[in-house]
Amino acid sequence: MVGTVEINHSSVNSNGSRHNSNGAEERLDELRRLLGKTDGDLLKIVGVGAGAWGSVFAALLQDAYGHLRDKVQIRIWRRPGRSVDRSTAEHLFEVINSREDVLRRLIRRCAYLKYVEARLGDRTLYADEILRDGFCLNMIDTPVCPLKVVTNLQEAVWDADIVVNGLPSTETREVFEDISRYWKERITVPIIISLAKGIEAALDPVPRIVTPTQMIKCASKSSLALSGRYLMQFQKGNGVSAVGAFYELLSQSSLSVLHPEEKKPVAPAELCPILKTLYKILIRRFGFIS
Repeated sequence: MVGTVEINHSSVNSNGSRHNSNGAEERLDELRRLLGKTDGDLLKIVGVGAGAWGSVFAALLQDAYGHLRDKVQIRIWRRPGRSVDRSTAEHLFEVINSREDVLRRLIRRCAYLKYVEARLGDRTLYADEILRDGFCLNMIDTPVCPLKVVTNLQEAVWDADIVVNGLPSTETREVFEDISRYWKERITVPIIISLAKGIEAALDPVPRIVTPTQMIKCASKSSLALSGRYLMQFQKGNGVSAVGAFYELLSQSSLSVLHPEEKKPVAPAELCPILKTLYKILIRRFGFIS
């Protein structure tokens, strides 16, 4: 807009990443106060899952708050042992050399040589290794800031204050069952933020769906069950409309969250992929959604 000026107080970290200082420290101090943190007691945030979505979210946190090292620690967990194939290593080398800022950052961190060796086939790179340099295996073309990577799940989460679930819904249950065992001896309950989208479906004992948030609860018995005429048809062995059945499941009040401004129930973000697919089927079949 003509006549407006946006002031952006930002600076460059020693690792080459850029952070924005507009109110970041004040927001962090407020969160620390709410969680009862004292001076010298780090607020520990860990991302679980290092796909594109989880890595970008962790990188955004690192960019915004990573320079406040005496107040917050931001780490990300990913499984160890995933090797980078030769063709990906070659492409990664091209990406590095096409980005002067990334190239300078790697040289400054004495990390460039290993990418040369991988390009020549003299070395094998690993996904957790390149993530430390800011490269997510799922999006090689889009480098992020360097991240603190942990490959041991128990080490990553056992004393975390905030855990960000960046796993796909297909992996959320298994990983959080492990996490729940590590947390059995904890006195304080950590905050869990879930970025996962999608649902888990099951037929036994009754057709039902489970959201990632419910999977995280691990022992939750609040699974959403199919009821009404669809359940009766299913129990009789009759075919049921998948669209109609899923619409009934997704319409249950327990799946809604209250909109903070409009004060009305809305579907949470974790259901958006299945809703998008459902709406697409309805539009193709009927030409509209009532």
